[in-house]
Amino acid sequence: MTSGAARLTVKGERQKRFLETSCWVAILTVLFFGDVVGRPGRDGLAYAAPLLVEKHKADFIVVNGENAAAGSGLTPATYTKIMSCGANVITTGDHIFRNREYPSIIHEVPVLRPANYPKTADGKGWGLYTSKNGVRIVVMNLMGRVFMEPMRCPFELADEIVQTASQQTKIILVDMHAEATSEKIALGWHLDGKVSAIVGTHTHVQTADERVLPGGTAYISDLGMTGPYDSVLGRDKTAVLKKLRTAMPARFEVAENDIRACGVVVKIDESTGRAMSIERFQVPMELRTGIDLRR
Repeated sequence: MTSGAARLTVKGERQKRFLETSCWVAILTVLFFGDVVGRPGRDGLAYAAPLLVEKHKADFIVVNGENAAAGSGLTPATYTKIMSCGANVITTGDHIFRNREYPSIIHEVPVLRPANYPKTADGKGWGLYTSKNGVRIVVMNLMGRVFMEPMRCPFELADEIVQTASQQTKIILVDMHAEATSEKIALGWHLDGKVSAIVGTHTHVQTADERVLPGGTAYISDLGMTGPYDSVLGRDKTAVLKKLRTAMPARFEVAENDIRACGVVVKIDESTGRAMSIERFQVPMELRTGIDLRR
């Protein structure tokens, strides 16, 4: 074996890395899915999740579901659908309270809203969860302030949560729901080495800047959209074009075609909480088992 080389093996549902020191290192594999938009997004998630779980032997799934109900918010029915796809946690963003059915699901254990909403807001912004192989994981949901609603400072609040969460586990995952790429990147550098992964959501456009930062934090500016890509950010393109070209009112219905599931798979050293790798995926629904799911 050449210096620094390693071989991967699978033991049950857990992946382990055998190093030259003969030390087994447990690896936690996490799937993150970008904003699920309407019924097409839910269908795309239901299609892609089991394929990706099988391919990567995933242990934990985080899904951003703030657009799951007809493109805005989350309902009991859409909550149930996402959870049935294998999700462990559903993160959200600025649309979570726009559906009048939100009181029915906002206090469910797996549902998070941005932690930097006012303290009096319904719901919670982070939680402690357990993977199917018994690993304790903290998931934190934050929202940006640039070009978005005024909120408490996500940087200060992240520091407060990390201080508490790090006493419970070494594995901390962050969904930063924000408009400005610069704000997401800045948070990535701010939390590098303090959390295992930071993934951006909200723009519905997958970025190509995934990497593991020097301190061991996996980062990507935006996971992209799980939904219809024959659209403008998930909405019917004809209606959007009419609005942009004429400035006349138009109803933006959720589009239907070219459904894809987008996100990343992150591998984390369970003993240190440091990310080992991050890889983008984009799964069109027409793909079948046996085809390279990374394409």
